[in-house]
Amino acid sequence: MPAFDRLFDDAALAGFYDLENGWGADLDFCSTLAADALSVLDLGCGTGELAIALGGGRRVVGVDPATAMLDIARAKPGAAAVRFIEGDARAIRLGETFDLVVMTGHAFQVFLTEADQRAALATIAAHLSPEGRFVFDSRNPAAREWEEWVPQASERVLVHESLGRVTAWNDVAYDGATGIATYETHYRIAADGRQLSATSQILFTPKDGLEALLAAAGLAASRWAGDWQGGEWHPAAPEIIPIGGLARR
Repeated sequence: MPAFDRLFDDAALAGFYDLENGWGADLDFCSTLAADALSVLDLGCGTGELAIALGGGRRVVGVDPATAMLDIARAKPGAAAVRFIEGDARAIRLGETFDLVVMTGHAFQVFLTEADQRAALATIAAHLSPEGRFVFDSRNPAAREWEEWVPQASERVLVHESLGRVTAWNDVAYDGATGIATYETHYRIAADGRQLSATSQILFTPKDGLEALLAAAGLAASRWAGDWQGGEWHPAAPEIIPIGGLARR
């Protein structure tokens, strides 16, 4: 995947991931989608919440490039039922196919060039069984979510299991020419005043761009959702969520 990102690669920062993100509507949606799947590939599996939840009675593989995130995943109850692999979603080839390939948490947006996006989608296509399905999410640029990632709008208080009270906030710069948002994540620990910070980048791609990328990868969306509650896509929807499979030839 793209270059080292302390938010995911630094163990101290990775420890905030579940606290900030946890189980949500995206994982509920994917769990439902996986109901009839006997095998699931979770690309960008992070701390393994979804992969572990799906691990009972089916073949599940979780792939992520961040050692720190995988260390958290492997330490969780139920992790033994999942094969966790440190790998790059642009290049990994497992030599096996799956009934469902998922990429949640807006992981697709970490691919900052069209070449990297194409490579990630080629990986999805390479691991889909003939009747398999895929799903991933990308924030809709028209919703301009990055405007909320400024200190005054994003400040929040978290209670960390070992660190206690932590104040968190973000800041962001968005480049309209490239569609890349460069955002900062900050955590200030109340007990000792320490501050942990990371700078990350993600790419906002419009729906027509994603449609072209899917077609080039030999994938076809049978449905486009606009949120993880299952609503249909519309131009002002917060999310762009293609759900589909291999294109019929």
